[in-house]
Amino acid sequence: MQQIIKALVLTLGVTQISWAESEQFLALLTLDDAVRKIIRQDNYKVLATKTELESGKQIHIIKVLTPDGRIQYIKIDADSGEIVK
Repeated sequence: MQQIIKALVLTLGVTQISWAESEQFLALLTLDDAVRKIIRQDNYKVLATKTELESGKQIHIIKVLTPDGRIQYIKIDADSGEIVK
């Protein structure tokens, strides 16, 4: 049993190293979290979402309908969680 656990831990460590070397990274703020933040903060209706890579950074783009009927695109930096202009 201990050998299986050691093998799993070793495999996980090697996988994480391989993941980092291939220049892929995990965002601190997921797209779902970003959508929840927008809904909770501004009470917008979300129409569409996507994540794009801009200047080497992951940016969540959320298309919303405002309470007054306007359509807006909100960009959120996936690493910092801040709204990008």
